[in-house]
Amino acid sequence: MDQNNIQPCHHSQTDHSHKSCVSLVPIFNHLEIEQLDKIMTTTKSVSYKKNELIYRAGEESDSLYIINKGKVHIYRLAESGKEQLVRILNPGDFTGEMALFSEVTHESYAKAIVDTTVCMIKRVDLQDLLVKYPSISLKIISEFSSRLEASEKQATSFSIIKVETRIALFLAESLDKEEPDRVELTLPMSKKDLASYLGTTPETISRKFSDLEAQGYIKQVTHKRIKIIDLEGLLSV
Repeated sequence: MDQNNIQPCHHSQTDHSHKSCVSLVPIFNHLEIEQLDKIMTTTKSVSYKKNELIYRAGEESDSLYIINKGKVHIYRLAESGKEQLVRILNPGDFTGEMALFSEVTHESYAKAIVDTTVCMIKRVDLQDLLVKYPSISLKIISEFSSRLEASEKQATSFSIIKVETRIALFLAESLDKEEPDRVELTLPMSKKDLASYLGTTPETISRKFSDLEAQGYIKQVTHKRIKIIDLEGLLSV
């Protein structure tokens, strides 16, 4: 990676600058503007081209990576060499949080899916921030809890749940909880990535979607837009 791409995050009193980098992140966005300014002075902005690796499994993890612009895939490699998608990071999401507490190595790979800008905070700087602002620690613990729950669900579904049931559960969980009457959703990832996430193949995903549509449980409005016709029936597959 070209070291010339590493520049201090631009920060000023404008709303735009606060929305970039740290202010989008759930573990920081509850802080006051002055506190955000202090955090932003510790960050560095790094640009990655499409398909460029941000870090590799086995490399030292010593920074928190915050997605400012773009999209990042976190994945692991199976023994066969096949990529297993762990999660997708969008602006405001972050990775590398384990580095906050101990010297560890990355267990996964992070790859920019489009041209991406990431804000990085070194372990020593972030540990200082945790001492100054204890509320950040609580936010991080909450995020750890959510990710652990998601990982456990994913592991369980791979081992005991058939593919169509994995799809049904994923669609149900993707519905907007704030609008219980809304029956349409947009897939948060491509069907290829969904196949990786659910531990199957793109061909199986396409076939199972068609089967669920033929059974009257869903309607594929567009390639990524799905309408739930019969939620109760869908959850029974």
